[in-house]
Amino acid sequence: MIIKVKVKPKSKKEEVKKLSEEEYEVKVKEPPEKGRANERVLELLSRFIGVPKRSLKIVRGEGSRLKFIEVDL
Repeated sequence: MIIKVKVKPKSKKEEVKKLSEEEYEVKVKEPPEKGRANERVLELLSRFIGVPKRSLKIVRGEGSRLKFIEVDL
């Protein structure tokens, strides 16, 4: 399954919001440098969805705020 994720880096607090079945909004404190925000997004999403982090993979939008992430259930 592929989900669409809108990322807001350098936020004051971290949170995950489910906007629809296949769309999420993730706020992270990390800056978008050297993949740090991407790593944190994957950590927060894996905890929120209840799957291991290794089950998530960014398939499109690695350098963008809009990401498409494959979830291996």
